[in-house]
Amino acid sequence: MSPSAFQQNLLAWFDQYGRKDLPWQQGLTTARDGGSVAIGRESIRTPYRVWLSETMLQQTQVATVIPYFNAFIEKFPDIESLANAPVDEVLHLWSGLGYYARARNLHKTAQLIAERNRFPDTLDELLELPGIGQSTAGAILSIAFNKSHPILDGNVKRVLTRFRAISGWPGNSAVNKELWAISAKLTPINRVADYTQAIMDLGATLCTRSKPACEACPLHSGCLARRAGNVAAFPSSKPAKTLPIKQLTLLLLSDAENRVLLEKRPPTGIWGGLWSLPEFDGIEAAQDWCLSKNIPIADRQALATRRHTFSHYHLDYTPLLVRSDNPINFVMEANQTVWYKAEQLNKLGLAAPIKLLLQSHTRIK
Repeated sequence: MSPSAFQQNLLAWFDQYGRKDLPWQQGLTTARDGGSVAIGRESIRTPYRVWLSETMLQQTQVATVIPYFNAFIEKFPDIESLANAPVDEVLHLWSGLGYYARARNLHKTAQLIAERNRFPDTLDELLELPGIGQSTAGAILSIAFNKSHPILDGNVKRVLTRFRAISGWPGNSAVNKELWAISAKLTPINRVADYTQAIMDLGATLCTRSKPACEACPLHSGCLARRAGNVAAFPSSKPAKTLPIKQLTLLLLSDAENRVLLEKRPPTGIWGGLWSLPEFDGIEAAQDWCLSKNIPIADRQALATRRHTFSHYHLDYTPLLVRSDNPINFVMEANQTVWYKAEQLNKLGLAAPIKLLLQSHTRIK
């Protein structure tokens, strides 16, 4: 199948079946968030909305992203409002979406764009910004600015590896380079915004990881994996690796005023910039720390160990609930270790496991 046939078949399918009512595809916004660009007859997209949605969609499914996007755009309708917001407020709205470096980069990039007073519209400019890689930049340029640039997100990788029967894990540098070359060759000059949305939609709705709907696919006649009858073999899986296990104790310490002690994590790394519970190597170490701070322990309870899995290790954590009968007024490190009342917790950026733990043992909602 030639590139032109590939494009025509895909766009004809998109016109009839493509998704055109996603929140980031709809609605007018003011010119200050990058201007508005009309795509098709009804869909109106802005660089800000495209960038925000593409950032949220990195390693996250559309159904999960939609409520977060809606809440985010209501709170921060334009780049200026996002740039001027405290990072804690941004992280709070991101809580539960994971990969929190995306939120920190989003905030930093909004500040950089606001300083420039214009949304960058070239590949080089976009790639200079935190959190914007080649595929996200391509999506912004093609969808928001109607400039022909290829993309290569997870859905597109799956479509192209099957269509061309590309062996090897797409994360491998040689395979990734080959896929970028294919994506560039297939990306059209005309209707590039619709094409970009179409190929993402195809991967998300038909060319899925399991049980792909090959008979309904507009590219099935040229798909090499389908011809060979081994669609399930593509893309190749990531080489298996045994994840290491880290163990720690999380101290959920509350005082007589029903305040909870929280620590702000470093700006980078796991749960970067979020509020969390003090961490210790074990239960005894947590208790010794309380005593060293003259915190009398009125009651304590160790809960069952729980597991949270990150991309590169398992975290087995044991929550230790400690109750003190006295109000405690120390701050171990200014603005890093702080007592919060239960009603204040729902305004903080909290990692999902920490938020669930606090919801179970405080009045946070």
